Amino acid sequence: MAVQVTESTPSSPKDSDRPRPGGTPILGPAVALSCRECGQRFDLGPIFACQECFGPLEVAYELPAGDPEGLKKRIAAGPDNIWRYAPLLPVPADVADKPNLNPGFTKLVKADRLAAELGVTGGLYVKDDSGNPTHSFKDRVVAIAVEAARAFGFTTLSCSSTGNLAGAVGAAARRAGFKSCVFIPHDLEAGKVVMAAVYGGDLVGIEGNYDDVNRFCSELIGDPLGEGWGFVNVNLRPYYGEGSKTLAYEICEQLGWRLPDQLVIPIASGSQLTKIDKGLKELIALGLVEDRPYKIFGAQAEGCSPVSAAFKAGHDVVRPQKPNTIAKSLAIGNPADGPYVLDIARRTGGAVEDVDDEQIVDAIRLLARTEGIFAETAGGVTVGVTRKLIEDGVLDPSLTTVVLNTGDGLKTLDAVASGPTATIRPDLDAFRTAGLAG
Repeated sequence: MAVQVTESTPSSPKDSDRPRPGGTPILGPAVALSCRECGQRFDLGPIFACQECFGPLEVAYELPAGDPEGLKKRIAAGPDNIWRYAPLLPVPADVADKPNLNPGFTKLVKADRLAAELGVTGGLYVKDDSGNPTHSFKDRVVAIAVEAARAFGFTTLSCSSTGNLAGAVGAAARRAGFKSCVFIPHDLEAGKVVMAAVYGGDLVGIEGNYDDVNRFCSELIGDPLGEGWGFVNVNLRPYYGEGSKTLAYEICEQLGWRLPDQLVIPIASGSQLTKIDKGLKELIALGLVEDRPYKIFGAQAEGCSPVSAAFKAGHDVVRPQKPNTIAKSLAIGNPADGPYVLDIARRTGGAVEDVDDEQIVDAIRLLARTEGIFAETAGGVTVGVTRKLIEDGVLDPSLTTVVLNTGDGLKTLDAVASGPTATIRPDLDAFRTAGLAG
């Protein structure tokens, strides 16, 4: 893990004002970018690939270690959003005072009725990130990317998106005072298109799937047309990805500063899963949670399941697929973090599984019926995979399990379109005849 934990005390505001060597911007405890493949380090900046081996870069830190109880108190005294974890994130010390959507600290729902349906006896929880400002976990990652964009002097926020990220960038840009221009596949769900467009920034549909959109954005970064643009999931990706760590922080804090035994996490690019694992390891290194085993399970839709296919075949390389699923927010056929997901699933004793579209819809309805949580299709994937893993004897129902719902079902209404139970005249006799009373 490219994280250095020192035995120093947390930096004071005076310390945080000191310039960094080489003129790099001050982003809290972040000290460098580190290559996940070769370990080469680079100054903080808007780069995402290693100049030595072209491996992906991630943020390296000097975190405030040595006083876990003091750090817990500092976190508890913070705001009820992700900025309570600012000492562990690549953000300036005064981040809470800046205009931002302030996502995070969403509900961890103890899902006893769903547990009974699935046969889970060790405690089942749903981390419901539909409560974020634009109703998906993407608000977390964008919030961190916004602070990096400020530090690097960008004027326009952009992204390639399967839907949720487009809305999160549009909203965050307006709140923070940036221009925005986001790119999406031309055939996204109507609800996500509306939500991305309503904030008034430019929204561009690209003929093709997400992988085509992502390739286009990578080309735009190197063109004069993209000058001054911060692409949150391309040239700002190392910082953007760190937002997903806050899910790990929150889950453990909400469980009373303890690790869950098992987590089921949806896979699109795979970044969310890898960063949750990174966050859990950081909490262990800082002494905020007891060091004990945990298992991470990845969830994909059958119609876009390259990581699941590689896991089942015992491969280390993920073969790209052409997506064909109702779970469009997970429809990334060539996931950048796929190989790292495989490593984590195998290292922790977890697995990667997939479910078909019918199972996704059934799982959406199951979660809504048992817990009153209306998940988008990605949430149906995680619940459906959880059920399948239990039925196959892979996930242990006697252990504490956390399932992630990463978005709101109102964004994917077409997947579960339905109508009234009955249509009647406005009188009691008609209601009795319909057989609905009681």
